[in-house]
Amino acid sequence: MNTHRTLATAARVLRQLRHDPRSIALMLFVPCVMLLLLRYVFDGSPQTFDSIGASLLGIFPLITMFLVTSIATLRERTSGTLERLLAMPLAKGDLIAGYALAFGFLAVIQSVLATGLALWALGLDVTGSAWLLLLVALLDALLGTALGLFVSAFAASEFQAVQFMPAVIFPQLLLCGLFTPRDNMHPALEAISDVLPMSYAVDGMNEVLRHSSVTGDFVRDAVIVASCAVLVLALGAATLRRRTA
Repeated sequence: MNTHRTLATAARVLRQLRHDPRSIALMLFVPCVMLLLLRYVFDGSPQTFDSIGASLLGIFPLITMFLVTSIATLRERTSGTLERLLAMPLAKGDLIAGYALAFGFLAVIQSVLATGLALWALGLDVTGSAWLLLLVALLDALLGTALGLFVSAFAASEFQAVQFMPAVIFPQLLLCGLFTPRDNMHPALEAISDVLPMSYAVDGMNEVLRHSSVTGDFVRDAVIVASCAVLVLALGAATLRRRTA
């Protein structure tokens, strides 16, 4: 990998996104809108919003970054841009890292906006530090970016990229512990949830919600989410093909 080429790739992706306001709006503002709606859905029961708002603060960025990243990367493939880039002295790792860096920059902005809205505008009550909440939200957004980059290798059209959401995201959403504690699930489903990264994203948010200091479980959850993001990015580089579909 070459740092200059990685940064040049990230800058090119950001320049392209600058001319795509709909994608920017989807990444930056949709999680905020979802949190706003959720707050007033539970307007008569603010305790309910406090109990699930932190979890969804991590889930919404993951979902939106997955969707936008997978579609944006697929456009590069189907338009031939990716093949032309790989014909240049540009390593696969440079390309994947550049995309991850560009979308990661947007993930930082998204996480700051969503966390700030939840804590200071919507009154989300958490015991732990706002910085820890922001850290987990950022890691979740980066995980969504990594998953989106990875699944784009297996889609031939934008419609197929969207179809991966029920296969990749929805099972994690159901088994992550948002609707019921994972230890209350059927043992087989609990075992599956133990290997899904979104489960640890929700667990990390719940640690911040309940504890005023950094716990060992929080560190474990954050490390697992970050490691999954790195692993998925490595798999994305390994599956990157030089020929477009």
